[in-house]
Amino acid sequence: MTRWFRSEVMEYVSLIVNEDAAHGCLADLGKMGAIQFTDLNPDLTPFQRRYVSFVKRCDELERKLRFFAGECEKFELDLDSAGKIDDFVDTQESSDDKKGAQLLESMEVELEGYESQLKELNTYSEKLTTEYNEKVELQEVLEKARRFFMTDAPRLAVAELTSGGRVAKSSQERGENLLGGDAARDMDMRFSSITGVVATEEKARFERMIFRATRGNCYVRFASIKQPITDPQTGALVEKCVFIVFYKSTSIELKLKKICDAFDAHRYSLPDMDDAPAVDRMLTENAQELVDSRTVLLKNQDTRFRLCQLLAKHTERWTWLVLREKSVYHSLNQFKADVSGMLRGEGWVIADRVEDVKDAVNKAHANMDMAMPSLVDHVPQPWPTAPTHFNTNKFTYGYQEFVNTYGIPRYREANPALFTAATFPFLFGVMYGDIGHGLFLFCAGLWLISQEKKHDNQKLGEMAEGMHMGRYMIVMMGFFAVYAGFVYNDCFSLGLNLFGSRWEFEGQEDNAVEENAEAVQKSSYGSGESVYPFGLDPIWHVTGNELLFFNSFKMKLSVIFGIIQMFAGTLLKGCNAIFFKEKLDFFFEFLPMVAFSGSLFLYMIVLIVMKWSINWESRMLSATCIDLANDASSWGTDAYDGDWVQCGGDECTPWGYNCANGYDLADKCPLNYGGTGDGCQPPNLITTLINIALQPGVVDEPIYEGQAKVQVVLLIIAFASVPILLLAKPYLLSQQSHAPITHADEGHEEEEHGEEHGFGEIVIHQAIETIEFVLGMVSNTASYLRLWALSLAHSELATVFWEKAMLSTLNLNWFAAFIGFGVFAGVTLGVLLMMDVLECFLHALRLHWVEFQNKFYKADGVRFAPYSFRQAIKDSQS
Repeated sequence: MTRWFRSEVMEYVSLIVNEDAAHGCLADLGKMGAIQFTDLNPDLTPFQRRYVSFVKRCDELERKLRFFAGECEKFELDLDSAGKIDDFVDTQESSDDKKGAQLLESMEVELEGYESQLKELNTYSEKLTTEYNEKVELQEVLEKARRFFMTDAPRLAVAELTSGGRVAKSSQERGENLLGGDAARDMDMRFSSITGVVATEEKARFERMIFRATRGNCYVRFASIKQPITDPQTGALVEKCVFIVFYKSTSIELKLKKICDAFDAHRYSLPDMDDAPAVDRMLTENAQELVDSRTVLLKNQDTRFRLCQLLAKHTERWTWLVLREKSVYHSLNQFKADVSGMLRGEGWVIADRVEDVKDAVNKAHANMDMAMPSLVDHVPQPWPTAPTHFNTNKFTYGYQEFVNTYGIPRYREANPALFTAATFPFLFGVMYGDIGHGLFLFCAGLWLISQEKKHDNQKLGEMAEGMHMGRYMIVMMGFFAVYAGFVYNDCFSLGLNLFGSRWEFEGQEDNAVEENAEAVQKSSYGSGESVYPFGLDPIWHVTGNELLFFNSFKMKLSVIFGIIQMFAGTLLKGCNAIFFKEKLDFFFEFLPMVAFSGSLFLYMIVLIVMKWSINWESRMLSATCIDLANDASSWGTDAYDGDWVQCGGDECTPWGYNCANGYDLADKCPLNYGGTGDGCQPPNLITTLINIALQPGVVDEPIYEGQAKVQVVLLIIAFASVPILLLAKPYLLSQQSHAPITHADEGHEEEEHGEEHGFGEIVIHQAIETIEFVLGMVSNTASYLRLWALSLAHSELATVFWEKAMLSTLNLNWFAAFIGFGVFAGVTLGVLLMMDVLECFLHALRLHWVEFQNKFYKADGVRFAPYSFRQAIKDSQS
């Protein structure tokens, strides 16, 4: 854990390698993943780099492999796994005889053959699919058109002839028929028609456009094609329908053809429908051609399928090989050729791995029988900004990414993730505390851990990947939720009487408890038997003042946890100042911050704990007058911690004060702490804390002797720390920048430093820091009350769901109880086990990112991005 507290020590090294052995060196270094190269050619564009041609070749191979993967996906073929990434990286180098350019050349030849073969098959497939679709559409058009002319057309003709006969008969009767019946039938007009196929989704727009273009001077009929037709380009199934349009004008015909072209409707020429033998012959011939086309198309599809099966076995392995080679040449592009035949590179190496890097470089040169020795040497300062790297495992990785999302830790800065691993699930449990709900979350985390190996080798979605990454975090969240549930004694809003309640109501055993009855303790107050062994007594869940008690308890608990965590963050600021030897930050930032937060906020915790630990029953009894004649049984009990002393009068206090002398509480209290209560009355802490600033030196209800003086001193310390925090550091920095210069180089650096950080800028920055800290301590303390608020919301929601969904139906009948349980389970799953988990998670996240980390965390570091084959392959899969 100490190595997780601060990032790994990094060294900036220089590598000088022979150009012929460079590929082998970087192949070995890529397996290690311990070095991050610096670009020594920042002035060169990507197309001016030394190995740009190799990178382009790798890009072309990647394009071909993506094409193969896409073709396999069309056939719903899963790519065969190349195994575990670690096994591939560790064993691949020894299993390949070809290296570098030879490997690329052999892969180019092999993949080019597969690509040309697959493209040729795809071209044939598209052509065959187009021809097959045309024949299918023609067959449908012929069948639909013949059905129309055999059924609909005669029916329409008969209807018109019947209407025309009645008109002719009436005309003859009036003597107005000039041509006669036979001549009228000879003058029957024949309409032209256009037939074709259009997409069903375009049917309404197509018909509307025809109507508008021809102004209604045409007759349109549609008939759906039952079987979807495959699009030859995309392979998607498209619903289509046959249309036939009747018209009587050459101009209308031109418009209709343009409309068909615009809607991508396929037009087909048909024979005369009155010539039945010709139509039948055409149907028969097209049906035979349709069978032949389908046979050829299926053969082509089968050939493509078998080729894709072959490619699916090797595509992922080829992809990893190309990624490996591309990483090598991309890194070589960052090297500089200072001397002919030699390459020089620089980069950051994890200090513990420097010797391994040297061995890898020497080994690569030895394998190539190079006479020119290699060199891996430490580079003197100045260095670029050192990157930040932490060695993490399965448990710590999720928490580290949790912190990195906010910002990367500065190099060697205190890592918040170490503390977040404990405090985040704990604060989540404080908000979500419930035994039953927490157990569900805990079991879900255990299931994710049990599926760990399975999910490691799978490509998961974004949400599933996040759940898998945080599986140990979920287990911890569930564990602390169960723990907090035991503290609250809350299980699905019900209290568990695990150890026997220490309170009881009169008539409780006979179920005859009266309303507004008060519970009494089974044992004397303050004794060990009167304390519930763990957590809160379950009887609080059935009392009328339950909400008042839980609110007071959880609110104080939230304030205690918040102040402790914020103060811990302030202490980490001091640790950073000591580690980086920043004396000004330690003495004039850290110490004033500790003084301010300790004098006001830590003191608040002290008051809370003192109030909890004091036996107020004994103190209040010490200032209570007892009538010795009428209430003699109350005299001499164990409720008073001191010695009982009689005063010689009829009414005495336990310590011997004669109540006949006066009933003022301050006189009757033996403590003499001052104030109205003199220490014998429990104080209102909120009033006490407010009066520290508003009424210094005045304590209405003190807890200990000299409390007023102590609070005045603490207030003076708090006020004195603010101007020190605001002015001391800027003043000393301004004095340093104007100090006499003795060395030329140092003087140049000091002048630049003074120009960069002017006195006014330093003052403004320090003023912002001071205001943020002083106001932040107040606002952040209030922000921690969300622990109380969300815990209260969770318990109250659980209570409402239980009472409204379960209790209201249990006394009705079994069916109502069954329905009630379904409603209860549904709302519990949806609201408390899903929405509330996310809500508590986000609030705990905010408490760490804002309230805790802003006390010390700079978050302006640079993430260590090592040259690693493993990481390159993982990034390609995400």
